Amino acid sequence: MKIDQFWLRLMGVFGILGGVILFAGDMLFYYDKDNVNLLENMGNASDLRIIISGVSALIATWFYMLGLGQVYYSFKPTTATIRNTVIISFAAILISYGVIHAAYLAIATTAKLSIQNQLDLETATALASKTNQILRLFVYPIFAILSFVFISQVWKRKTLYPRWMIICFPLIPFLLQGFIAKLLSGNLKTIIIGGYLNLILIIFFTASTIALWNSNSNQET
Repeated sequence: MKIDQFWLRLMGVFGILGGVILFAGDMLFYYDKDNVNLLENMGNASDLRIIISGVSALIATWFYMLGLGQVYYSFKPTTATIRNTVIISFAAILISYGVIHAAYLAIATTAKLSIQNQLDLETATALASKTNQILRLFVYPIFAILSFVFISQVWKRKTLYPRWMIICFPLIPFLLQGFIAKLLSGNLKTIIIGGYLNLILIIFFTASTIALWNSNSNQET
Protein backbone atom coordinates (compact mmCIF):
# COMPACT_ATOMS: atom_id res chain seq x y z
CA MET A 1 0.00 0.00 0.00
CA LYS A 2 1.19 3.53 -0.78
CA ILE A 3 0.22 6.88 0.71
CA ASP A 4 0.42 9.83 -1.65
CA GLN A 5 0.67 13.42 -0.47
CA PHE A 6 -3.06 14.07 -0.74
CA TRP A 7 -4.02 11.22 1.58
CA LEU A 8 -1.23 12.03 4.00
CA ARG A 9 -2.51 15.57 4.34
CA LEU A 10 -6.12 14.38 4.53
CA MET A 11 -5.26 12.11 7.45
CA GLY A 12 -3.97 15.16 9.29
CA VAL A 13 -7.21 17.00 8.56
CA PHE A 14 -9.15 14.03 9.95
CA GLY A 15 -7.10 14.18 13.15
CA ILE A 16 -7.74 17.92 13.49
CA LEU A 17 -11.46 17.41 12.86
CA GLY A 18 -11.53 14.72 15.53
CA GLY A 19 -10.23 17.26 18.03
CA VAL A 20 -12.62 19.98 16.88
CA ILE A 21 -15.65 17.67 17.08
CA LEU A 22 -14.85 16.36 20.55
CA PHE A 23 -13.98 19.89 21.73
CA ALA A 24 -17.44 20.94 20.57
CA GLY A 25 -18.81 17.95 22.47
CA ASP A 26 -17.02 19.21 25.60
CA MET A 27 -18.59 22.63 25.20
CA LEU A 28 -22.06 21.11 24.84
CA PHE A 29 -21.50 19.65 28.31
CA TYR A 30 -19.71 22.56 29.94
CA TYR A 31 -20.39 25.95 28.38
CA ASP A 32 -22.92 28.41 29.75
CA LYS A 33 -22.24 32.08 29.25
CA ASP A 34 -23.81 32.88 32.64
CA ASN A 35 -22.17 30.17 34.77
CA VAL A 36 -18.63 28.82 35.19
CA ASN A 37 -19.52 25.83 37.39
CA LEU A 38 -18.96 22.88 35.06
CA LEU A 39 -21.03 20.42 37.06
CA GLU A 40 -23.99 22.77 37.25
CA ASN A 41 -23.69 23.48 33.53
CA MET A 42 -23.87 19.75 32.76
CA GLY A 43 -26.95 19.50 34.94
CA ASN A 44 -28.57 22.44 33.16
CA ALA A 45 -27.71 21.26 29.65
CA SER A 46 -30.66 20.33 27.45
CA ASP A 47 -31.38 16.72 26.52
CA LEU A 48 -30.37 17.52 22.92
CA ARG A 49 -27.00 18.94 23.96
CA ILE A 50 -26.23 15.87 26.06
CA ILE A 51 -27.23 13.48 23.27
CA ILE A 52 -25.21 15.31 20.60
CA SER A 53 -22.21 15.48 22.92
CA GLY A 54 -22.38 11.72 23.43
CA VAL A 55 -22.59 11.07 19.69
CA SER A 56 -19.63 13.39 19.08
CA ALA A 57 -17.41 10.96 21.01
CA LEU A 58 -18.04 8.19 18.47
CA ILE A 59 -17.49 10.37 15.39
CA ALA A 60 -14.42 12.09 16.84
CA THR A 61 -12.81 8.76 17.75
CA TRP A 62 -13.22 7.56 14.15
CA PHE A 63 -11.52 10.73 12.89
CA TYR A 64 -8.76 10.49 15.49
CA MET A 65 -7.96 6.96 14.38
CA LEU A 66 -7.76 8.07 10.74
CA GLY A 67 -5.41 10.87 11.80
CA LEU A 68 -3.15 8.30 13.41
CA GLY A 69 -2.13 7.24 9.90
CA GLN A 70 0.15 10.28 9.85
CA VAL A 71 2.02 9.05 12.91
CA TYR A 72 2.40 5.60 11.35
CA TYR A 73 3.81 7.20 8.21
CA SER A 74 6.26 9.34 10.17
CA PHE A 75 7.52 6.35 12.18
CA LYS A 76 8.02 4.18 9.10
CA PRO A 77 11.85 4.59 9.26
CA THR A 78 11.95 3.12 12.78
CA THR A 79 11.93 -0.57 13.67
CA ALA A 80 8.69 -2.52 13.62
CA THR A 81 8.77 -2.83 17.42
CA ILE A 82 9.11 0.91 17.95
CA ARG A 83 6.50 1.74 15.33
CA ASN A 84 3.97 -0.76 16.66
CA THR A 85 4.52 0.41 20.24
CA VAL A 86 3.79 3.99 19.24
CA ILE A 87 0.76 3.18 17.11
CA ILE A 88 -0.83 0.75 19.56
CA SER A 89 -0.24 3.08 22.51
CA PHE A 90 -1.50 6.14 20.64
CA ALA A 91 -4.55 4.23 19.39
CA ALA A 92 -5.36 3.06 22.92
CA ILE A 93 -5.21 6.65 24.16
CA LEU A 94 -7.33 8.05 21.32
CA ILE A 95 -9.97 5.38 21.83
CA SER A 96 -9.91 6.20 25.55
CA TYR A 97 -10.69 9.83 24.71
CA GLY A 98 -13.95 8.72 23.16
CA VAL A 99 -14.79 6.22 25.91
CA ILE A 100 -14.08 8.68 28.74
CA HIS A 101 -16.06 11.43 27.04
CA ALA A 102 -18.99 9.04 26.55
CA ALA A 103 -18.72 8.12 30.24
CA TYR A 104 -19.42 11.77 31.03
CA LEU A 105 -22.97 11.09 29.88
CA ALA A 106 -23.52 9.38 33.24
CA ILE A 107 -22.26 12.47 35.06
CA ALA A 108 -24.36 14.83 32.92
CA THR A 109 -27.59 12.85 33.19
CA THR A 110 -27.11 12.31 36.93
CA ALA A 111 -26.42 16.03 37.40
CA LYS A 112 -29.52 16.84 35.39
CA LEU A 113 -31.72 14.55 37.48
CA SER A 114 -30.12 15.96 40.62
CA ILE A 115 -31.02 19.54 39.73
CA GLN A 116 -34.52 18.56 38.66
CA ASN A 117 -35.12 16.79 41.96
CA GLN A 118 -33.19 19.28 44.12
CA LEU A 119 -30.54 16.77 45.24
CA ASP A 120 -26.96 17.52 46.23
CA LEU A 121 -24.94 17.65 43.00
CA GLU A 122 -21.66 16.40 44.39
CA THR A 123 -23.24 13.44 46.15
CA ALA A 124 -25.49 12.49 43.24
CA THR A 125 -22.68 12.49 40.69
CA ALA A 126 -20.01 10.97 42.95
CA LEU A 127 -20.25 7.40 41.63
CA ALA A 128 -20.23 8.44 37.96
CA SER A 129 -17.29 10.79 38.62
CA LYS A 130 -15.35 8.09 40.47
CA THR A 131 -15.88 5.65 37.61
CA ASN A 132 -14.63 8.27 35.16
CA GLN A 133 -11.49 8.84 37.22
CA ILE A 134 -10.80 5.10 37.37
CA LEU A 135 -11.02 4.91 33.58
CA ARG A 136 -8.32 7.57 33.36
CA LEU A 137 -5.96 5.52 35.52
CA PHE A 138 -5.67 2.92 32.75
CA VAL A 139 -4.51 5.62 30.32
CA TYR A 140 -1.66 7.18 32.33
CA PRO A 141 0.86 4.28 32.12
CA ILE A 142 0.17 3.93 28.39
CA PHE A 143 0.71 7.67 27.97
CA ALA A 144 4.02 7.39 29.84
CA ILE A 145 5.25 4.63 27.51
CA LEU A 146 4.13 6.52 24.41
CA SER A 147 5.76 9.74 25.60
CA PHE A 148 9.12 8.09 26.26
CA VAL A 149 9.24 6.25 22.91
CA PHE A 150 7.83 9.11 20.82
CA ILE A 151 10.03 11.85 22.26
CA SER A 152 13.22 9.76 22.25
CA GLN A 153 12.76 8.65 18.63
CA VAL A 154 11.93 12.13 17.36
CA TRP A 155 14.87 13.63 19.29
CA LYS A 156 17.23 11.05 17.77
CA ARG A 157 15.87 11.92 14.31
CA LYS A 158 14.72 8.35 13.74
CA THR A 159 11.37 9.49 12.32
CA LEU A 160 10.17 11.84 9.59
CA TYR A 161 9.18 14.40 12.22
CA PRO A 162 11.48 17.38 12.92
CA ARG A 163 12.63 17.84 16.50
CA TRP A 164 10.26 20.77 17.11
CA MET A 165 7.37 18.26 17.03
CA ILE A 166 8.38 17.33 20.59
CA ILE A 167 7.06 20.69 21.78
CA CYS A 168 3.68 19.92 20.17
CA PHE A 169 3.49 16.38 21.52
CA PRO A 170 0.63 16.15 24.11
CA LEU A 171 2.95 15.51 27.10
CA ILE A 172 4.22 19.07 27.44
CA PRO A 173 0.86 20.87 27.25
CA PHE A 174 -0.62 18.17 29.51
CA LEU A 175 1.97 18.92 32.19
CA LEU A 176 1.28 22.66 31.82
CA GLN A 177 -2.48 22.31 32.34
CA GLY A 178 -2.47 23.22 36.02
CA PHE A 179 -0.26 26.26 35.42
CA ILE A 180 -2.43 27.48 32.53
CA ALA A 181 -5.61 26.96 34.57
CA LYS A 182 -4.30 29.38 37.22
CA LEU A 183 -3.88 32.10 34.59
CA LEU A 184 -7.47 31.86 33.33
CA SER A 185 -10.84 32.80 34.73
CA GLY A 186 -14.48 33.11 33.74
CA ASN A 187 -15.79 31.82 30.44
CA LEU A 188 -12.31 31.69 28.93
CA LYS A 189 -11.30 29.17 31.60
CA THR A 190 -14.44 27.12 30.90
CA ILE A 191 -13.60 26.99 27.20
CA ILE A 192 -9.86 26.30 27.48
CA ILE A 193 -9.80 23.96 30.47
CA GLY A 194 -13.15 22.34 29.66
CA GLY A 195 -11.87 21.24 26.27
CA TYR A 196 -8.16 21.14 27.12
CA LEU A 197 -7.37 17.52 26.27
CA ASN A 198 -8.87 17.86 22.81
CA LEU A 199 -7.22 21.23 22.22
CA ILE A 200 -3.80 19.66 22.77
CA LEU A 201 -4.62 17.00 20.17
CA ILE A 202 -5.74 19.70 17.74
CA ILE A 203 -2.32 21.29 18.25
CA PHE A 204 -0.58 17.94 17.76
CA PHE A 205 -2.34 16.99 14.53
CA THR A 206 -2.01 20.53 13.16
CA ALA A 207 1.74 20.45 13.85
CA SER A 208 2.00 16.94 12.41
CA THR A 209 0.24 18.03 9.21
CA ILE A 210 2.52 21.04 8.85
CA ALA A 211 5.62 18.94 9.51
CA LEU A 212 4.68 16.34 6.91
CA TRP A 213 3.06 18.71 4.40
CA ASN A 214 5.90 18.54 1.90
CA SER A 215 7.39 15.18 2.88
CA ASN A 216 8.24 12.68 0.14
CA SER A 217 5.08 11.16 -1.30
CA ASN A 218 4.35 7.62 -2.42
CA GLN A 219 6.34 5.95 0.32
CA GLU A 220 5.38 2.37 0.87
CA THR A 221 3.54 1.55 4.09
